[in-house]
Amino acid sequence: MLDKTKQIWFIGIKGTGMASLALILHDLGYKVAGSDIDKYTFTQDPLEAAGIEVASFSKDNIKGSGQVIVKGNAFKSDNIEVAACEEKGVAWQSYPDTVEEIVQQYTSIGVAGSHGKTSTTGLLATVLGEAAPTSFLIGDGMGKGVKDSRFFVYEADEYRRHFLAYHPDYQIMTNVDFDHPDYFKDRDDYASAFQTAAAQTKKGLFVWGDDERLQKIQPKTAKKYTYGLKDSDDFQAFDVVKTTEGAKFHVRAQGKDLGEFTIHLFGDHNVMNATAVIAIAFTEGIDLDVVRKGLVKYTGAKRRFSEKDFGDTVVIDDYAHHPTELRATIQAARQKFPDRKLVTIFQPHTYSRTKEFEEEYVEILKGVDKAFLTPIYGSAREAAGDIKSEDITSQIPGAEVIDFDNLKDLLAYKGDCIVFMGAGDIPKYEVAFEEMLEK
Repeated sequence: MLDKTKQIWFIGIKGTGMASLALILHDLGYKVAGSDIDKYTFTQDPLEAAGIEVASFSKDNIKGSGQVIVKGNAFKSDNIEVAACEEKGVAWQSYPDTVEEIVQQYTSIGVAGSHGKTSTTGLLATVLGEAAPTSFLIGDGMGKGVKDSRFFVYEADEYRRHFLAYHPDYQIMTNVDFDHPDYFKDRDDYASAFQTAAAQTKKGLFVWGDDERLQKIQPKTAKKYTYGLKDSDDFQAFDVVKTTEGAKFHVRAQGKDLGEFTIHLFGDHNVMNATAVIAIAFTEGIDLDVVRKGLVKYTGAKRRFSEKDFGDTVVIDDYAHHPTELRATIQAARQKFPDRKLVTIFQPHTYSRTKEFEEEYVEILKGVDKAFLTPIYGSAREAAGDIKSEDITSQIPGAEVIDFDNLKDLLAYKGDCIVFMGAGDIPKYEVAFEEMLEK
């Protein structure tokens, strides 16, 4: 249990969720510190800015008393600090169990789904924060704890069923689109995790009405609402106008027009995400003009359609790695930059996912003007596999595999829209290319 008289020590503090949680607890007055690999990650910047100690892994970090140990999900007995806990008989608590302690202290809203969790959580936190003190935990390494909060908004990750530790008041489910084939047995196994999460939601479950699996999911005590574009949805977006600045649309709530809303985000998926946020705010009785102010204020999460301009060349960075996410990112790029050629650099993420979705990746990447793939990004769980990036590029006219030895080939596409997509270490390619552009 969390205890303000003890140090909260995070094993793996630079993980995106762990960093967010550390920031929240620091803001709420806990003594926070932790350890991780020495290699730089973008999540360490906010930790260092907050004055939170980030140490190297060492058995000496585990004191045996005066600490509450929070262990990152990825770390097992082969980690020196986990081994030290086992040797000294020091108990730890998991990341999800620690988040659940916070969930129970506020009006809590979880955001679950195969895609769109991070962006929707960020948008919801911004909107609710305009109305009342709001603490939030977002999967891009951002977290903020606000004393006397009314709301706690958090991203609920389905991987290894971690989100089943949570029992929120409200939950948004953006979609149930099979993922993590290295853990879930099949599509039914994957959907069953969301059904359990729905059953643990207390007041309101908000689901995208077009998702067939979400149509079947039923909460136990919460009221179920749908959001989408159809007349049958409880919260319906209509009169949608997409521009190079974002989108404008109206929302109808149980037959009543709530008026026009504006977002500076791109793609159909962000209209849906915003509609879910509006539905939550409406249900909690928040003034809709305050909601409008929050929607316009939000410009996106880290590594979610993040844009940089280098003269006439646009570079976009996005976390997309599942086929549905690739489609959404490509659609958003086409919407914002309709007059430019679209060049994509995609890093497939894990061998099992690449194998599972090979045909879809081929179909999607055939639709861009020029497709590059980096070598597949493995993981601690999957160091190798029976598929490689060349198996995909060989099926796409003009596609190429790119690595550091031929990265300079991208300079031929100055003046175009160049999109880096992936959930692994693809930023290293992007940074190297941006340095070339600056020279």
